[in-house]
Amino acid sequence: MARARAAAETVKVARPKATRKSRGAARPKPYTLERRYQQRVRHIELWSVLKVAVCFYLCALVVLLGAGIVLWFIASAANVIDNVESFMDDLGFENFQFLSWRILRASILVGLVFVALSTIITVLAAAFYNLFAELVGGVEITVVEEDPVR
Repeated sequence: MARARAAAETVKVARPKATRKSRGAARPKPYTLERRYQQRVRHIELWSVLKVAVCFYLCALVVLLGAGIVLWFIASAANVIDNVESFMDDLGFENFQFLSWRILRASILVGLVFVALSTIITVLAAAFYNLFAELVGGVEITVVEEDPVR
């Protein structure tokens, strides 16, 4: 696991005074305490990247397949599929038919190949990040936390 260094700074920041528009308006607070933490991401666990990537790409596949099925039913209800089949018959393809279950099965197989390849590419990208972070020190992130003074 990466060890992150955190340097804390407390800074007072002056805020501009607001004008009072009504009698019951609250007075603005003049100062805000601000803490800044700087951390470096030097290592990303590849096993975590693999799990998140598989979940993400499988969810994307399910969403795309669901959208495709809904669009197929809409096109079927609007006779678009029958019109395309008759157009293909007019072009010279005899007895042309869309077999919806074969199209769905092929879409699932192509989607699973996409999930596998995308997951491999994502894990390789994380591995390359780990290699480059060894050389240059990783990515530095600054987190700012503001606490109003009471």
